[in-house]
Amino acid sequence: MTYIYVALGGAFGALMRYSLMLSIAFPIGTLVINVLGSFLMGIAYVWFSSRLTGQWGLFFMTGILGGFTTLSAFSLDVVRLFEAEKYLHAGSYILASVIFSLMAIFVGMFLMRVIIT
Repeated sequence: MTYIYVALGGAFGALMRYSLMLSIAFPIGTLVINVLGSFLMGIAYVWFSSRLTGQWGLFFMTGILGGFTTLSAFSLDVVRLFEAEKYLHAGSYILASVIFSLMAIFVGMFLMRVIIT
């Protein structure tokens, strides 16, 4: 049954990512998705570790957010920028993705801890 929760969440997350990618230009769409997903992961991590456990955490964090964010899309974006010889854009995109995604998860965790205490 656990696999069903993860699979359904993953399908939903992938559909959300695809929908958002249609509305935001390359490569910014993947950056937005990964930063937003990291922020939501920070919130979910604190929420599920203090409130709910088990299948709902797997459904949301592993399924939805795992399907929503993707390292493979980020990697492809970087390769496409390199192939287009946009080296400065590629380097900036790599730095922005890592820095903003890490900041977002910390902010999400901080905000959730403030809210639940």
